[in-house]
Amino acid sequence: MYIDARGPRFSATITAIVLATALVTHNVWVLLAQGLVFLIGATRGPQFTPYGLLFKNLIKPRLKKEAPTEDVRPPKFAQAVGFGFALVGSIGAFAGFDLVFTVAVGFALAAAFLNAAFNYCLGCEMYLLGLRFTSK
Repeated sequence: MYIDARGPRFSATITAIVLATALVTHNVWVLLAQGLVFLIGATRGPQFTPYGLLFKNLIKPRLKKEAPTEDVRPPKFAQAVGFGFALVGSIGAFAGFDLVFTVAVGFALAAAFLNAAFNYCLGCEMYLLGLRFTSK
């Protein structure tokens, strides 16, 4: 399955804002909400997340250029990695380990920022690297 390659970058922008909010306010509920978005993206695909649906219904119809497409598997993997960080950060917050929360959210935020600002999907690159190692 292929998706519009511009969608994950749009979603990464919103994700970066949400994660920055969670980090600055140290709000575990914001992180849990983002974790749910990551879970949807990891299981169903990023095009089914609230951010993906927002892109599909409001942003994409206003774009003039033909949409470049990409395989959905690398972004799904990236969403799973994001879910892992959200899960670790949430567990850390509920267990009283503020440093675990801060580091986990910080790593997820850094990855989302790379995608939003530079169109570099760290999780996607990890997926492709894993394919290279498993195919040899």
